[in-house]
Amino acid sequence: QYGIVFDAGSSRTTVYVYEWPAEKENDTGVVSQNFKCSVKGPGISSYESNPGALAKPFDDCLNKVKERIPVHLHKNTSVYLGATAGMRLLRLQNETAANEVLASIQNYFRAQPFEFRGAQIITGPEEGVYGWITANYLMGNFLERNLWRTWVHPYGKETMGALDLGGASTQISFIPEDSQENFNSILKVNLYGYNYNVYTRSFQCYGRDEAEKRLLALLLQVCLSPFAMLPLQVFSNCLSRFLGLCLLPFANYYPNQLVNFHGTGDPGLCQEMVSLLFNFTACRGREYCPFNGFHQPKVKGNFVAFSGFYYTINALNLSGHFSLADFNSSMWFFCSRSWAQLQFMLPKFEELYARSYCFSANFIYYLLVHGYNFDAETWPQIHFQKEVGNSSIAWSLGYMLSLTNMIPAEGKLIQLPLKPSLFAGLLIFLTAMALLCLLFLVYL
Repeated sequence: QYGIVFDAGSSRTTVYVYEWPAEKENDTGVVSQNFKCSVKGPGISSYESNPGALAKPFDDCLNKVKERIPVHLHKNTSVYLGATAGMRLLRLQNETAANEVLASIQNYFRAQPFEFRGAQIITGPEEGVYGWITANYLMGNFLERNLWRTWVHPYGKETMGALDLGGASTQISFIPEDSQENFNSILKVNLYGYNYNVYTRSFQCYGRDEAEKRLLALLLQVCLSPFAMLPLQVFSNCLSRFLGLCLLPFANYYPNQLVNFHGTGDPGLCQEMVSLLFNFTACRGREYCPFNGFHQPKVKGNFVAFSGFYYTINALNLSGHFSLADFNSSMWFFCSRSWAQLQFMLPKFEELYARSYCFSANFIYYLLVHGYNFDAETWPQIHFQKEVGNSSIAWSLGYMLSLTNMIPAEGKLIQLPLKPSLFAGLLIFLTAMALLCLLFLVYL
């Protein structure tokens, strides 16, 4: 069987095709990613003034999907579309336009051979929890096969926290040390007959793209005046040397004014500017309060950082997990390079992203260290990762698993009756007894 999920993010839409054996449709342990396709063009929220133009970009990916799935299974294959922070912002600003975009999507899929299950805007906490489910599911932290090829709950295996960085929002999700403590944003999740108290927090306007827009707006706010010369030139320390929607607080921004941004490539001043995006004073000395006045439990255990986190780390020529000192030195070296040098440094040079990696790196540093309170000791516990096997780490898989009710009930879960250590001890004891009996029979 197959399932299709459209991940409609703020900057792009990605299509995922998942498959699982039909005779085991109730065992999520066998779901795997079959295909992935990036829809050309911006995110669906960018079509607010022309919703009908959504169809053409979708066609290319959907035609490829049709080739991947046998024709006789098309009508029984469910399609889901989940929209994230870009559409959440659009709905806040113009609910009518957001509804028109969703209606256009509904009309488009009605003409397709698949079973469309609806388009919805998911909340920030939902996005965080779905990402947490995907990461732990792919890493085998929920289920594993025992000696008898039965799905069991892994004994003594800890779940991982999830860090997601999108274009318009960022999410942190993990199980805190004391999950019974009365934290806000604790969600109770039941998976495979086990309960998990997951802390999850989504920060709107702290996605990579919207955060950079806010930084540029801060620079404009300083420079703009009624007597400003046109076109205006602004210097940004977070841009390498070269020739949105979250901007509502910056009333001095003139939308019709032409602005030229010039990069100075100054890592130190860039860090100072990025720090202004975070309100650290709202916590007033409270323990485990990251920023903007939100209370957060102390980070615990291993984390997987994906999406925008991974792509920025990859641009710095880092991978997996590494020390905070290594990250800082790589970030400083990268931000000091000229535009011409960057073209030879990046694994894949794309101007749109290349000019923003310095800002992204500094933003990630402030978010993780000063925001979420990771330090030199806990930083190596963060694994910057794009996928597990051939499956991408994204909230879409957790979203599909939840919507299809493919998580088996508690009664379907078969557990080992003994702890592994006790089981191993009994196995050794019985083996020794069998050998003694064999020796005794030989002796007789």
